[in-house]
Amino acid sequence: MFQQHYPSINHNYQFELNKDFNFSAAHYIPSDDAGKCMRTHGHTYFVNLTIGGDVLDHNGFLVNFSELKKLVHDQFDHHLLNELPQFKDKSPSTEIVAQTIYEMVQTSLNERANQPQCLQVYVRETPTSYVIFRPKELNHE
Repeated sequence: MFQQHYPSINHNYQFELNKDFNFSAAHYIPSDDAGKCMRTHGHTYFVNLTIGGDVLDHNGFLVNFSELKKLVHDQFDHHLLNELPQFKDKSPSTEIVAQTIYEMVQTSLNERANQPQCLQVYVRETPTSYVIFRPKELNHE
């Protein structure tokens, strides 16, 4: 994976964790006005998760890096996204993929005693196109 600098988010947490990983998947956008994206095609998605928090767990982790990768990679890698339950009744655009990843990660983080927060999900679909999802309901400053 190449080194990437991601747009940062302002927050006042003591710890900020960033995890990079990728997965390969196919999708299509089921709409007549989606152009070529209406046809099934694949991408190697590059993802960065930004997690913030003030309290570390018993291992000294905000979150174990491997848990974050497993949470998303194992669900999406080498799948047709349109067929996954996470995208039932949703078009798996890059924006929706980023939002869905946020929801999956934050749901998992909510179960942790140290209560870290997912601050940002960055999803790169192609070398020239990416989406950032940030939840509105959190005030990080």
